[in-house]
Amino acid sequence: MTRSPRRRRTLLVLAVTAALAWTGAVASATAPDPHDAPRSGRPDRPLAGLRVLLTNDDSMRALKPTNSDGLGLYEIRKSLCEAGADVVAIAPWQVQSGKGTAVTNGGTLSLSSRPEPLAGYENDCSGTPSGSPVLGVCLATGPCGPDSPGATPADTVKFALRGGLAAEAGWKDGPDLVVTGINSGPNVSAQVNDSGTVGAAVAAIDEGVPAIALSSSGDASQSRFPVANYRAHARFAARFIAGLRERDLFTDRFALKVDHPDVSAGQRAGRMVWTSVGHGKVVWHAYEARTPGSDVYDIVLGVCADEPSADCTETVRDADSTALLSRGHITVAPVTADRTYGVRTSGAGQRDLARLKRYVEHEAPRS
Repeated sequence: MTRSPRRRRTLLVLAVTAALAWTGAVASATAPDPHDAPRSGRPDRPLAGLRVLLTNDDSMRALKPTNSDGLGLYEIRKSLCEAGADVVAIAPWQVQSGKGTAVTNGGTLSLSSRPEPLAGYENDCSGTPSGSPVLGVCLATGPCGPDSPGATPADTVKFALRGGLAAEAGWKDGPDLVVTGINSGPNVSAQVNDSGTVGAAVAAIDEGVPAIALSSSGDASQSRFPVANYRAHARFAARFIAGLRERDLFTDRFALKVDHPDVSAGQRAGRMVWTSVGHGKVVWHAYEARTPGSDVYDIVLGVCADEPSADCTETVRDADSTALLSRGHITVAPVTADRTYGVRTSGAGQRDLARLKRYVEHEAPRS
């Protein structure tokens, strides 16, 4: 994918500033406001001509009544296509939550579709140049079956960008953007390192393609994932992406992580805020012996709300988890693939960051 020098110089904070200016404080569950239309092109199709690779870590099967296994992928696919994008979905066949940036080092991949299109989403992307297939990737030598293991989220991105899209959609020069999600549940604080949703976005920028990772909160119990939350995030995200595109602010220097709060009881999402990835834990993995002295351990998720401890204390002042879960904001944070300790932005970047902070705190419209 060819990238201009100007695009390479695009600063992280300018991208989000533009997106905030575009989306404003939109109430996520409302229809698009015509006053927020792009300055060029058809207002109702601001993503016309944009080619999007869509993936997730929840699979593309969408079979569970909890909506935790891929329904969010269909909601964002619908919103992107409605905005004019050409979307190809290549996702894990089975749920691969928690896989981070893991890849599979050997074996065989196979692609399959759902036996039947997902009811209610059959014609969402009809008429796109690619046909907008939704494909699941499994580790098998034949068609994916009910028990076929899924490829990892990073597998799906690498496969798609290294030949899969050319073979399946005719895209020989790659997509313009990779979108991952919409994940069932937020990806904030320490669990970001485990997230397959974020891991897939990191795999994309490693390949030189801009990427955005989307995650939505569940209901108050965080055990069910209402369609209302996915739909609100999908509509917001399509407009957010349109704002970035209009200003030529897609960049592969970092991925944007966008988390949406719970709005399933009719509440409105708070304004979008710039955050840092927190250091505390919201959930963690615990390992419990089946019986005293047993060599068999169950893997269970600990929840901070149930067992407060030092691990649950958030020490980052502008943490994503605090803004999302406690204050109900839509949160955005930059994520890079460079894990070198102490990396800082340039002096110019620091000045732009200060400008963004002033905008968010004093000038951005409220919901």
